[in-house]
Amino acid sequence: MNASDPATPIADLRAFLRGIDLFAPLDAAGIDELAAELEPRALPGGAVLFDEGDPADALYVVRTGGLAAYRRESGASLLLLGMVGVGEVAGEISLIAQIPRRSLLRALRDSVVLRLSAEAFHRLVAKYPQAMLHTVGVTARHLLDRPGNARYSPPRTFAILPHDAGVDAQGFVRSLATVLSSYGSCALIDAATAQGRDAAWLHSVELAHRYVLLLGDANDAGWRERCARQADAFLLPVNAADEASAWPEVAYINAERSALRTRHLVLLHQGDVGLGRAAAWLAQVRGARHHHVRGDRAAADIERIARLLIGRSMGLVLSGGGARGFAQIGVVHALRESGQQIDYVGGTSIGAIIGAGVAADWSGEEMFYNYRRAFVDGRPLRDYTFPFVSLTRGRRVARLLREAFGERDLSDLVLPFYAVTANLTVGAAQIHRAGPLWLWLRAASAIPGVLPPVFHRGEVFVDGAVINNLPVDPMREHGIGDVIGIDIGADDVLRAQVEEFALPSAFRLALQRLRGRRLRPGIVNILLRAGMVNSEAASTARRAETSLLLAPPVQNVGLLDWHKYEQAIAAGYRYAREVLGRGAKPRGLP
Repeated sequence: MNASDPATPIADLRAFLRGIDLFAPLDAAGIDELAAELEPRALPGGAVLFDEGDPADALYVVRTGGLAAYRRESGASLLLLGMVGVGEVAGEISLIAQIPRRSLLRALRDSVVLRLSAEAFHRLVAKYPQAMLHTVGVTARHLLDRPGNARYSPPRTFAILPHDAGVDAQGFVRSLATVLSSYGSCALIDAATAQGRDAAWLHSVELAHRYVLLLGDANDAGWRERCARQADAFLLPVNAADEASAWPEVAYINAERSALRTRHLVLLHQGDVGLGRAAAWLAQVRGARHHHVRGDRAAADIERIARLLIGRSMGLVLSGGGARGFAQIGVVHALRESGQQIDYVGGTSIGAIIGAGVAADWSGEEMFYNYRRAFVDGRPLRDYTFPFVSLTRGRRVARLLREAFGERDLSDLVLPFYAVTANLTVGAAQIHRAGPLWLWLRAASAIPGVLPPVFHRGEVFVDGAVINNLPVDPMREHGIGDVIGIDIGADDVLRAQVEEFALPSAFRLALQRLRGRRLRPGIVNILLRAGMVNSEAASTARRAETSLLLAPPVQNVGLLDWHKYEQAIAAGYRYAREVLGRGAKPRGLP
């Protein structure tokens, strides 16, 4: 590649190469020699760059587009190892180690890579030996970062493919472009702008801008196909109130190589979010993420979408802990007061129930009164039954949850949300992002022995805190930028004031209770604590995955102290205000 290449001016290429960590030690002369050795190679979407077992004859730098790395599993299946984005290097590990390729690498979309042959690489190393030690260090870091973890690069080029001509995609995309421009230069290209332009021109636009929005025309199938081939991710706007049906290119959107690019369903509402709209539309696009844009809150909703698209978002994860969970209401209030925009919510047990209110965009006042009515006035654990399965029937909790949240689906919540349950049938945590909200909140809080499990389609679901009491990992898997975790379940200790290995008679137990002598924890407290203790070792690692961990001091609130509702909220609020006031803030907090 040289200065005569019309698609890549040499000055731009030099600046591009200087920004790559692998080549950081090279001086100006070294960068010039490197640029002269690089060979551009165009890869159409789906093309294989190299396969497992191939000789390591070069390394590659992604100039435009994106690649995906896979490992072959048993049979014909492929395991995704990670994605390689613009400015990232692929194939360097096997080249330096002088071993055959260990993965399959192919283009996710139309891409351009820069090839540096093994001979050219070794010539540069011999001439600039100071670069070798740095290169080995960078490679070692990659080896340490990658095992078992998929590596994802945030998307930069988005294809906006409106469902039909009746969708105001122009209004949506112009607002989105304005927001993205605050994070970096953003180009908006529609069919008229791109008319008569070739792929090299589109590549040059990508090189000149941080973000590129390719707006498909509902009446121009050829341009829509170009948008889809050129993009890192798809945005699929629809009028939420319309009857759901497939996109013209639904087969392409759902194809294997395209499915690895995130698909974002954008539901445009005239007013507030309507019940069931998201579920019907999500059925048209397998595995798509979704976003609501409300008529009266469009600006705030589009800002949230922009943050989620580019990895600059803030997620909130709430834990289980019985009545102590009310402290999380106070923490949320303090976060909102400090100006924090919460973009994604997840939780388990009482944390899932409180988190659903956050995801429903309830105000602080709505949260305070709705949860007090359900958990203080409603006395959720007062429908005792003979303990064949549990101490309570669970009907009271189910009724209170239905009264609070209605018949909405999880996907109807304004913010993206997930609830975590423990699936005892398969012995694993299960993440719920769709389905009846009240049902999965009921399952997420089904403390074994206290509330009966939820039996659904032959499987048994209980409180997610049994396996994962601080479910940060599902949010990290979605590429959320920063995560705030609220942990109110880690410091509970059960105490006894008696030495014994068998209980006294029922008469003596009743007499001790009548005299106010609480020598032993009660059965409900024992079951609550037993249901959470198994997940605490794993929670240690999950706490480390947070950008900011908040642990309100709620030792004076017992797991069943529903009457200490306001005390718990106040404790959470004071604690969060103090922590935020000390400057302990996640990176996304202004």
